[in-house]
Amino acid sequence: MPAQAAAPVRELTVGLSGQGRPIIANQFGDGPHKLVVVSNTHGGPEQNTYWLALQLIEHFRANPKQVPPSIRLYIIPTLNPDGLALNTRFDASGVDLNRNMNTNLDACPENDWSITVNGARGIVSDTGGSFPESQIESQLIRDFLLDASGAIFLHSNAGLVFPALCDHAPSIQMAQVYAEAAGYLYNRFWPNYLITGGMHDWAASLGIAAITPELLTAGDSEFAQNLAGIQAVLAQPEALLPLPEDQVVGDIVVPALIWRYWRAHGGEAVFGLPLQPAQPTTTGLAQTFTRARLELQPDLADTSFLIQPAMLGVANVQARSYGGDDTVFMPADSSTAPLFFASTGHSLREAFLNYWQRHGGLKVFGYPLSEEFTATTADGQRRIVQYFERAVFAYYLDDGSVRPEPLGWQSLLREGVDAHWLAPQVR
Repeated sequence: MPAQAAAPVRELTVGLSGQGRPIIANQFGDGPHKLVVVSNTHGGPEQNTYWLALQLIEHFRANPKQVPPSIRLYIIPTLNPDGLALNTRFDASGVDLNRNMNTNLDACPENDWSITVNGARGIVSDTGGSFPESQIESQLIRDFLLDASGAIFLHSNAGLVFPALCDHAPSIQMAQVYAEAAGYLYNRFWPNYLITGGMHDWAASLGIAAITPELLTAGDSEFAQNLAGIQAVLAQPEALLPLPEDQVVGDIVVPALIWRYWRAHGGEAVFGLPLQPAQPTTTGLAQTFTRARLELQPDLADTSFLIQPAMLGVANVQARSYGGDDTVFMPADSSTAPLFFASTGHSLREAFLNYWQRHGGLKVFGYPLSEEFTATTADGQRRIVQYFERAVFAYYLDDGSVRPEPLGWQSLLREGVDAHWLAPQVR
């Protein structure tokens, strides 16, 4: 039998923290089952998880063949480099990153995100963030885990391992396997208080096997124990690390990674329902939803751009499909704008600003391409609207809500009209 080839090793930057410090991932192997070990979410008080991660990286660099061919393993030494530098549990804005995720996606309401949270030793404080995934570090790990099969979130100190709160069999099984191999206790739940907005619960809601090992001490890295736990997980990829699965939404199949993005970024409320099956493109796949077209580009794996909404807003600007005075597309005065973008010369205010920030910002909607103006929306009503690169927002005065216009539906209509294969009918 030929010797197993060494797993590929590389270092990549996931992104930058709130204060601009790099968040680094070290990759070992290139198999289909993506397992991510996330350390030091709680900064200075849990710096022993940071030292543990560095030891794990050193070990797998010296022993890359220990990563099976079916796995690609990532180790992130610190998700909270600002908290590590400042010697605080929180990020630079005073937010607990492990209370900041959107855990409203699963079937367990008791773990739903909240501003008011239970923290270390059960201390109650308003450190959950201003809204789910408000912090750049939370957004980075959300995007990085989009194609993951499993996630291990290292914390300290309790000497136990627990899985996601809602019943997710792979998470439960992985926690049991890790605990037995590492010599920690297994507990079905975190026993001391209720965790809201936790990363493990968010991950499991998307089908990612997710566990939280709590080191026994606050100072020792407990390297040998946790290496044994990780090796036990690596040895059972098929059982413990399920590949992302396609989902059916409204009788239409949505590819696994497109579905995860759709679900994690607001689902039907933001993007609408799928209008047709996914279509191949020159760079991957694209699927049209009522309000957007989501594009999957596998070459952008391990970045925040693996899935992106298409630039349908740009097409609407070019078509001027909403009419209105063209002066709204000219650069605006930045002096009174709460948020102004010099690159396009346009600003965001009030309800549109709030919606843009809470539902993905630049990565989901792109830059504003106009100021606010009144136009006739797709339902035939006159409303305040604003163009973005990937969306058009409309303001509904009756309930104060903001809703994206049906750009996906409109794009399919235009494509049908423009299709050269539609021969004229002669009667």
